[in-house]
Amino acid sequence: MSHGARVIRTGSSSAGPGSSSCPPPPGPEPGLLDGGYARSCSAMLKVAQMISLLIGFICVKNSPWTNYSASIYFEIVTMCDLIMILVFYFVYLFRAYRMLTCISWPLAELLHYLIGTLLLLVASIVTTSKTYNSAGLVAGATFGFLATFLCALSIWLSYKISCITQSTDAAV
Repeated sequence: MSHGARVIRTGSSSAGPGSSSCPPPPGPEPGLLDGGYARSCSAMLKVAQMISLLIGFICVKNSPWTNYSASIYFEIVTMCDLIMILVFYFVYLFRAYRMLTCISWPLAELLHYLIGTLLLLVASIVTTSKTYNSAGLVAGATFGFLATFLCALSIWLSYKISCITQSTDAAV
């Protein structure tokens, strides 16, 4: 009982001199996800920002409120910042920037980080001033300051990518 012919591939080729058995040149990874980006410093920095924002949000949300408006402002700023960072993470992870070429993604990310970091710094300062020795608010403000520092690092990375790289390309 024969199941048909099977093809066995080997590493060498017995073809003539015109054919080559070289592997294809290295290029972007095929598939939906960009694995190289997921392992990059920029992606890990975004993940650290999202984690610190989420922890800060949870700490403030679960603390007894002493000043309702300060807590709500902190919660809104952290969630909006977290959602925008998640959007940029998915844009780069799924290579959506290749399809949406009408937007300068590095410049949009730089502007997001400038505005988001400033709002997060103000929210953390306001939450710190209204803590009244509440451990949840102190922890939330601490994670807010940590996220502010991480966002400041992202501002520097985004600035290097969008402004310094473009100015060197224009000079060449």
